[in-house]
Amino acid sequence: MATSLMSLSSSFLQPLKLKTLSKPRNTDLSTTRKIITTCDSQKNTGKSNPSSRNPNFQKRRNSSKYGTSRRSILKKSFLQEQVTFTARISDDPHVAIIGGGMAGLVCALNLEARGVQSTVFDTGIHGLGGRLGTRIIEPQGLIFDHAAQFFTADDSRFIKLVDGWLEKGLVREWKGAVGELEVGGSFSQFPSSSPPRYIAVNGMLSLADSLLLESQMVNLVRPCWISKLEPLNGMWHLSENGTPRGQFDVIVIAHNGKCANRLLSASGLPLVAKQMKKLDLSSIWALLAAFDDPLPTVNFEGAFVKGVESLSWMGNNSAKLGNGRNPHCWTFFSTAAYGKQNKVPQENIPTVTAEKVRAGMLQGVEIALGLPEGSLPKPVYTRLQLWGAALPKNTPAVPCIFDPQGRAGICGDWLLGSNLESAALSGAALGNHIAEFLQNGEANPEEFAIGLHDRLSPLDGHDIGQFPGLTSVGEKEEANAYQVL
Repeated sequence: MATSLMSLSSSFLQPLKLKTLSKPRNTDLSTTRKIITTCDSQKNTGKSNPSSRNPNFQKRRNSSKYGTSRRSILKKSFLQEQVTFTARISDDPHVAIIGGGMAGLVCALNLEARGVQSTVFDTGIHGLGGRLGTRIIEPQGLIFDHAAQFFTADDSRFIKLVDGWLEKGLVREWKGAVGELEVGGSFSQFPSSSPPRYIAVNGMLSLADSLLLESQMVNLVRPCWISKLEPLNGMWHLSENGTPRGQFDVIVIAHNGKCANRLLSASGLPLVAKQMKKLDLSSIWALLAAFDDPLPTVNFEGAFVKGVESLSWMGNNSAKLGNGRNPHCWTFFSTAAYGKQNKVPQENIPTVTAEKVRAGMLQGVEIALGLPEGSLPKPVYTRLQLWGAALPKNTPAVPCIFDPQGRAGICGDWLLGSNLESAALSGAALGNHIAEFLQNGEANPEEFAIGLHDRLSPLDGHDIGQFPGLTSVGEKEEANAYQVL
C-alpha cells in the first residue's frame, strides 16, 4: 500500500515542482505504531500529551484571547490574527488529521509512505469513513450503505489505488443493473461501455476500516470531537471540550460543514477559515427501508431517479452486496432541492418533519415505479437520516489547501469535485505536500502556500455526487445521434 500511495501522491504534485524525500524520517516503524480506539488517549505519556511538555498548558489554554461564540463565527474567521510559527519543526514531526473519511485516511497513508507519523481523530462511533457509511441493524442482519453507494475511477492515479484494493479483496465491481429511472417505471440501463462501478465487499464502511490495518505510523482516536485548536510554543494543541488531545507540528482539516467552520473560527488561521467558509453544501435526506418482498416492477439494483421531487436515487443493498436474503434492504435519497425545503437541525429532527419526509419519499418511490397510490408494500423497518452537509456545490479546483505560516492544511473531495476519487487524490496531494514542507519548508515557507486565495466555482453532478466517466443515458443517446448526423 505504501509504495503505491507514494507514487500516486508524488505524480499528483509534479506541477508544484516538489522534490522527493531521499529517505524516511523514521525507519524504526515498530516503535511508532499505536492504534487508539477510544478517547482515553490521555493515559498515554510522551509527545501526544500536551501537559507532559508544558505543565502550564491548561492554564495558558484557558487564557487564550480567541473565543468560541457560534454567533460570531463569521466575523472571527475573517478578522482573527494570523498565526505565524517561527519555532523549528520537531526532529520527529507529528501531524494531526481531523476527519477519518477517505481524504483524511489517504493523507495519513501518504504521510506514512514519506516517513511521517500522524494521528487521525474521527467522530465515528461504529467506524471510520465519513461518507463511506454502512449501517448494520441487528439482530435482523439488515445492512445499508447509507451514504456513498458506489464509485467509479477515471484518473490513472486513482485507478492504480483501486487496483490495489481489488487485489486485496477490499472492493469488487458492481455488475448489477444500474441506470436511470423515469417517472412511471421506465428504466434505462447504463450501456456496457460505461466505466466499471465499484463497491466495498462488505459495505462501504468496510473499505474505510481496512485502509489502516497495515499502517505502522498512523494512530487512530475515535470517537473524538476535536473542539479547539490552539497554537502554543511552536506547536498546535488540540482539545476536546477542555480535555487535551495532544500537540502536533502540523494540523489537517479533513472534514467540512459547520463543525469545521466553528473549529477554524478562532484558530488563528483566517485564510484557511475564509476558504472553508466559501464552501456551499447541499442537504439530502436518506431513508433506509427494508421490505419482506421484492418491490413491484423493479428490474434493477440501482437507479438515478428523474422527475420526482422527493427522490433522486434508489438502491437495493441486498442485491448489490450479494446476500440475496430477505428482507430486501433499500437506500433512498432525496433530491437536494427536497432536502433544502425540509431542512432542520440534523441532530434533533422534529417528529412531524420526520413523518412528513418519510411519507413523501415513500410516495416518491411509488411515483417513480409507476405504482398506484398506496400500493407500495409497507416496510418492516425504516430509518431516516438527514445529511445536513451532504455534498459540495462549488469547488476551487485545487488539490489541497495549505498555509505554511500556520502549518495547517485542508483536504477533501470538494477541492476537486464531489466523489471518492476527488477525496483520495486530495488526501494524497496534501500528505505529499506536508511531507515535503517538513523536509524543506523552513527556509522559505511561503513557497509552500497552496489554494489560500482561489475562487470557488459551481460544481455540476448528480444530487448524490459525481461519477467520473459515467454518462447519463440521455446524454449518451444525444451524442450518438449527433455522431450519426
